[in-house]
Amino acid sequence: RSFLGLAGYYKRFVQGFSSISSPLTKLTQKIVKFQWSEACEKIFQELKKMLTTAPVLTLPEGTQGFVVYCDASRVDLGCVLMRMDFGMSILYHPGKANVVADALSRLSMG
Repeated sequence: RSFLGLAGYYKRFVQGFSSISSPLTKLTQKIVKFQWSEACEKIFQELKKMLTTAPVLTLPEGTQGFVVYCDASRVDLGCVLMRMDFGMSILYHPGKANVVADALSRLSMG
């Protein structure tokens, strides 16, 4: 579910995302018994490849501004570096919440 949620945010960059990911989406339904197969693994790897290879992601150019979007919970954190003018995703970095955090990725405990 977590992967599909993250990938769904960027589905506008992947042609045919819904049809490719539908077998994985069906696994998240309550009435379906979760059974991870080789076909599911193949689809998962294909979606990861499509989300992390050009033209979706590009190398940053030093002349343009960037925005860092962070998401944190008590267990994990993730961040995305995005170009300000195009909204293109450049980097996704998953990590554990127990690593040294900077001001942008600190979890609000209030």
